[in-house]
Amino acid sequence: MDSIFFEAYNTCKMDVQTAIYSDSIEFYHDKGGLSTSKKDILDATRRNICGKVTRQLIPGSIEVYAIKDYGAIELGQHKFFNNQEPDAPQHISRFMIFWKKTGNDWKIVKVVSLH
Repeated sequence: MDSIFFEAYNTCKMDVQTAIYSDSIEFYHDKGGLSTSKKDILDATRRNICGKVTRQLIPGSIEVYAIKDYGAIELGQHKFFNNQEPDAPQHISRFMIFWKKTGNDWKIVKVVSLH
């Protein structure tokens, strides 16, 4: 699911991101604070990410832990490239994503992003 979501993130497929984010999303960002509005998260992505920022997963960094009767928790590291600031230093960031499985669908219900 990581590759599906972040391919949509990198190519601005907002319909895919909309489908994957839970309506009750909680996004914890160490610099930006807490966001609980799916609409605001998607609007910010459209405004600040689309065509500007690309996410690159750090190979071998993903860990996924199944959570019985819920879904899974994904831990990993990634970095972001901003083509508006090509000389800006790139730092490796940590993330945690809570994935909830409902039927055949996986939804992102919580994100913790640490830069």
